[in-house]
Amino acid sequence: MTGPRSFDELVAEGASVPTEGWDFSWFEGRATEARPSWGYARSLAERLAGSATAVLDVQTGGGEVLDFALRAAGPDRAPLVVATEGWAPNVAEATRLLRPRGVPVVASADDAPLPFADGAFDLVVSRHPVEPHWDEIARVLAPGGAYFAQHVGPASVFELIEYFLGPLPEATGRHRDPERERADAEAAGLEVVELRSERLRMEFFDVGAVVHFLRKVVWMVPGFTVEAYHDRLRDLHERIRADGPFVAHSSRHLFEARKP
Repeated sequence: MTGPRSFDELVAEGASVPTEGWDFSWFEGRATEARPSWGYARSLAERLAGSATAVLDVQTGGGEVLDFALRAAGPDRAPLVVATEGWAPNVAEATRLLRPRGVPVVASADDAPLPFADGAFDLVVSRHPVEPHWDEIARVLAPGGAYFAQHVGPASVFELIEYFLGPLPEATGRHRDPERERADAEAAGLEVVELRSERLRMEFFDVGAVVHFLRKVVWMVPGFTVEAYHDRLRDLHERIRADGPFVAHSSRHLFEARKP
């Protein structure tokens, strides 16, 4: 009978799994994250099948969420859908996934102006943008158009981050505050019509899942490598074996705003 996998085996696996795209299916049986009650991808599909005629997905990642929503929307989807992405490996992955659906993927840095004309879209969407650039979102929206997105909220997964980095400044925990984002959206001329927040349980069942997660979501622990955090990873491995899954909490908020 095969015994528990060793620290070295788990870490080696987590360090070797490809990180391109935004597909988290590898984590099945290795880690879990509760999903927000509003079901962003399903809600996005409803909007793609609604009255929108020109849609922009900002920072699409590997295109997986948009691909799901397009499939769910079916033939009644908006006739024009465009996506942007700033990380080269994801541009390639999103292009592979979305091109067959007639969706061009435009390589555009996350902090660059959106490469589109004023008022070009009646729906702008995004799932987990690095930073919402409200002035640009407002600029490319047509009058009456909407922004519909799921954002990462404040202090998301801080239990895991602080395990590796130690206590973070209080101001860091307030970053991505939804009320601050509301104020920034309104300052850009948008009217916020819905803002909902939830905090969701995450569990990591082995250290290999932690390694892969931190390699994939690179901004969690900047500069993360197995070598740099070897001792903390070994301690975490022993902790999980003794006490069960490592528990953290993600923070998400649903954002919908309209351009008057």
